[in-house]
Amino acid sequence: MRIAMAVEYDGSRYSGWQLQKETSKTIQAVVEAAISKVANEPIRIHVAGRTDTGVHATGQIIHFDTQAERIERSWVFGSNANLPEDVVVLWAQPVSDEFHARFSAVRRSYRFVIYSRNVRPTFLANRVTWTHKHLDIVPMIEASKYLLGEHDFSSFRAVGCQANSPVRTITRLDISQTGPYIYIDIEANAFLYHMVRNLAGVLMTIGAGEAKPEWCREVLNFRDRTQGGVTAPAAGLYLVGVEYPQEFGLTQSYPSLSVW
Repeated sequence: MRIAMAVEYDGSRYSGWQLQKETSKTIQAVVEAAISKVANEPIRIHVAGRTDTGVHATGQIIHFDTQAERIERSWVFGSNANLPEDVVVLWAQPVSDEFHARFSAVRRSYRFVIYSRNVRPTFLANRVTWTHKHLDIVPMIEASKYLLGEHDFSSFRAVGCQANSPVRTITRLDISQTGPYIYIDIEANAFLYHMVRNLAGVLMTIGAGEAKPEWCREVLNFRDRTQGGVTAPAAGLYLVGVEYPQEFGLTQSYPSLSVW
């Protein structure tokens, strides 16, 4: 049986999603351990997007294969009983063997939350990217238009990125503001390593008045990471949703970040 799940987590205390030899403090490690207890057998999970150290998720999707037969409620509540308080399973449902959390995904959505005020945050310290600078979202919105569509995003991927191709398609990039909170909502068919954080770094530089909106187009055309500006911190980044073809029947709704 193949089971799909949605997982929500605060990545502040973890060394990213993926299993690592050097540490057991990864999201994958704690989720696999919890599900294995419910299944009463070792479980290996596959994920839609491997988030980095300090990155959060409200709609991460995983799948795993198991010989165990459990009702959906048992998968959810049994797993949550064995998870730390900063990781939770939102839902579980059986899927066909053709479903793959990563390779079946057609779109992924992230939200980057910026907290703009002259003093640092306390309660939100690991959940937003703080800047003491005043950011004007009007030039940020103008700059973001250059990023829409299919492009070579070499200037926006980390040096260690192992993707075969730097070409990605951004289908939505919205920038909005509520008080001190600035939101960058971005949707694409897939993302490169550090791509969202590098995009955010360029847009924040433009919002601070340190570069013109046209600089974003110039960086894109350089196709050179060394020309791409500063990488924004991980704390403000959230994987908020993954979209799959309707044939897989994943009709569950994804939570939003409207609480911000």
